[in-house]
Amino acid sequence: MRAEAQNTVEDIRRSLGLLAQRLDWETAQHRLEEFNAMAEDPELWNDPDRAQKLMRERQALVDAIDTYKGIRQELEDNVELIELGEAEGDQEVVKEAEAALKALREKAEAKELEALLDGEADANDTFLEINSGAGGTESCDWASMLARMYVRWAEKHGYDVELQSESAGEEAGIKSATYKITGRNAYGWLKSESGVHRLVRISPYDSAARRHTSFSSVWVYPVVDDNIEIEVSPNDIRIDTYRSSGAGGQHVNTTDSAVRITHMPTGIVVTSSEKSQHQNRDIAMKALKSRLYQLELDKRNAEINAQHEAKGDAGWGNQIRSYVLQPYQMVKDLRTGVETSDTQGVLDGDLDQFMAATLALKVSGKTRAEAQAED
Repeated sequence: MRAEAQNTVEDIRRSLGLLAQRLDWETAQHRLEEFNAMAEDPELWNDPDRAQKLMRERQALVDAIDTYKGIRQELEDNVELIELGEAEGDQEVVKEAEAALKALREKAEAKELEALLDGEADANDTFLEINSGAGGTESCDWASMLARMYVRWAEKHGYDVELQSESAGEEAGIKSATYKITGRNAYGWLKSESGVHRLVRISPYDSAARRHTSFSSVWVYPVVDDNIEIEVSPNDIRIDTYRSSGAGGQHVNTTDSAVRITHMPTGIVVTSSEKSQHQNRDIAMKALKSRLYQLELDKRNAEINAQHEAKGDAGWGNQIRSYVLQPYQMVKDLRTGVETSDTQGVLDGDLDQFMAATLALKVSGKTRAEAQAED
């Protein structure tokens, strides 16, 4: 086997090793049998919430087992094909098998990173909040570009996207927007996007065609499901109602149906502007509980964050990524060093490379490139 193909095989085996470790392969089949036994209990569905939780956990385990087995079997099959092709002098078979191995390596690396999404809320749905920074129209336009970018990313991954609230800019773009993104591991993938995003471009709003720098912030926090209990005292919140309007100022609501909840001990403010005030109260309260839960997660991670900042990187707050459209084109993540000149692709939602690198960095303290260099 050629050296390049051998390196590919070793990369896949390394990913399989991590998958087996995360899955606890030695006990996985036994745990699946236990799940199956519980699922067959006729009294299980007397408690629908518990039943649904159990079935989700069972399906996640089934998917993980099938993924591991599938990658392992595909690896063995292609290694055998290469050996057979080399023995028979059939280079066409060898080339096809080597190409299949390269594709398998990408799949294995993606699954390896996905296996790292084992945080307490990583599997949950998520809220994604975007706020324009100082800079008026420029920052509002940049905030709307970010909103489009994340909606495109979510749709490409099969996630459902629901606009929860939006505040339009005075001339263009948005001052703020909050989305609920629904799908497995939505929070786990998007949590690395929290921070300040910087745009450098020739302003379409400047008649002198000068370069402008704009900032907008992104905040990601998990949707708190029924398995996570967050208590909110009625004495700690203030609920206000106000008149809302639809996107672009259309379909003005003539009643005070929008709801704003302020959590006075922390200063957290959440809003919802659907048509029903009752629905808005429910949505806003769920969002508040999610924000409080994220606040608790942030406290737990404070020590880890301080360690990253001490290493001299950009940390997990403040500025995390620069998007330069003029005088050259470059998007660069300031935490991992990952960069690309395909700025349009990124703005169209091609964010996986940045998320994957940040996830690997957050888990291991080093980028994938650094880890491979050490190997």
